[in-house]
Amino acid sequence: MEYKQVILVRSDLKLPKGKMSAQAAHASVEATLRADSKKVASWRAQGQKKVVLKVDDEKALIKFFQEAKDNNLSASLITDAGKTIIAPGTKTCVGIGPDLEEEIDSITGELKMM
Repeated sequence: MEYKQVILVRSDLKLPKGKMSAQAAHASVEATLRADSKKVASWRAQGQKKVVLKVDDEKALIKFFQEAKDNNLSASLITDAGKTIIAPGTKTCVGIGPDLEEEIDSITGELKMM
């Protein structure tokens, strides 16, 4: 069984690379902390596969977050504190997994890479 994690980033925000990377890291860490420890151990043993995908806007971000939760996948929604370049409360990223690759792909498989 292959495990992976996906990070969804809003493309409409046009975040600078550094800000986008920090937000994606927040999503990855938070989703991992919420995941089942056995799944995390398997994912780590397989090399911690991560894929960063883009979504169009906040509405799409929330839709995928809810789908992940509805399918019992570990998921985190990242909301920015607004201390740098975007407004406080802006939803920037979602982390999904680590979980079984086919389960994540059933939700995010049509999305394009960032």
